[in-house]
Amino acid sequence: MHKSAHHETVVIAIDGPAASGKSTVARELAKRLGYRFLNSGDLYRAMTWSCLRRNIDCRNPDAVATAAGNAEIKVSSEKNEYYPKIDGEDARAHLRDPEVNANVSPVSAVPAVRYILSAAIRSHAQGRQTVIEGRDIGSAVFPETSFKFYIDAHPQVRQRRRRNQGQSEEIAKRDIMDSSRSIDPLTVAAGATVIDTSALDVPGVVAAILEKLRSQGLATAIEACSSKE
Repeated sequence: MHKSAHHETVVIAIDGPAASGKSTVARELAKRLGYRFLNSGDLYRAMTWSCLRRNIDCRNPDAVATAAGNAEIKVSSEKNEYYPKIDGEDARAHLRDPEVNANVSPVSAVPAVRYILSAAIRSHAQGRQTVIEGRDIGSAVFPETSFKFYIDAHPQVRQRRRRNQGQSEEIAKRDIMDSSRSIDPLTVAAGATVIDTSALDVPGVVAAILEKLRSQGLATAIEACSSKE
């Protein structure tokens, strides 16, 4: 893994709608660069799971805000990936539960939840080199980073991907909820490079991102690109 002698903070923001391929792309990009990978959506899913198992009404913003304020959420790591632990428990086995899929959008829209989890992400990224994927990383969590990408795909392509993953999440409904929320809505961050993955494979998308990062002078991207030449 590449390490900075001065513990430099480097954040590469990978945003986009559900099933755009951003998680797969971000994970592979982190591997190529020797960075850690963080799926910010997993923190929101962990918070949703915590609410569900405590019988909190996920459609009640006040109840969710109170639950979020009382929850203990930590970012742990395994190999080159970060994952959430909530109230001392590893939440990974529950992050894609159907009930979590159905309730993560309203939980994510609660301002207190976004404040708490964004602060946790910012704190954890300090002094680290991380590829972070989500829906507002470049627009709200790390607007100051120079390395911003928005990964998109046609809605029909994204719906097919979800079904191929064995999930029943309705992409159109999720898009509306994510883009219309009042706090940190899904949007293309200022200065972000937009990549449509509808007709691209993962290596093609990663190569395009690496080339952009190299043009921006990111040392690890220059090294990664040079190793393929």
